[in-house]
Amino acid sequence: MTARELDLTDDTTARTAHEVVRAAYRVEAGLIGSDAIPALRETLAELRALPLRWLGVGAPDAIIAWTVEDEVVDIDRLCVHPDHFRRGLATTLLGALLARTSGPVTVSTAAANTPAITLYERHGFTRTGQFQPEPGLTVVTFRLERG
Repeated sequence: MTARELDLTDDTTARTAHEVVRAAYRVEAGLIGSDAIPALRETLAELRALPLRWLGVGAPDAIIAWTVEDEVVDIDRLCVHPDHFRRGLATTLLGALLARTSGPVTVSTAAANTPAITLYERHGFTRTGQFQPEPGLTVVTFRLERG
């Protein structure tokens, strides 16, 4: 599958992306034992208002969203709908993002989200730290340096 830019001003695209985000984060909440993921409570209007760039694959069946500030690409979310797990969609999206951008890349995920951590480390990201946004939830940060 090929990644394509998503236009969240399109109602159907926005609704589908919102469902992908919510479904993926529900699975992550189960993995980490916490529903303290802000995107789980995010409305469609709030999602659309975010200052993010979006790529998707499929209908979309998976999405990646990011910002660029001071030449640093920050991945805000990388979500695959549970019906499409283990098909390489996250790898496709991460590769597409890396091909479209330059400079260092940062990302964070829950410390207990082993699939995400494995993905980032497999692509050369190194762990840079961790923090607890709230009791019982530890988040790890990663960075990929690029020339």
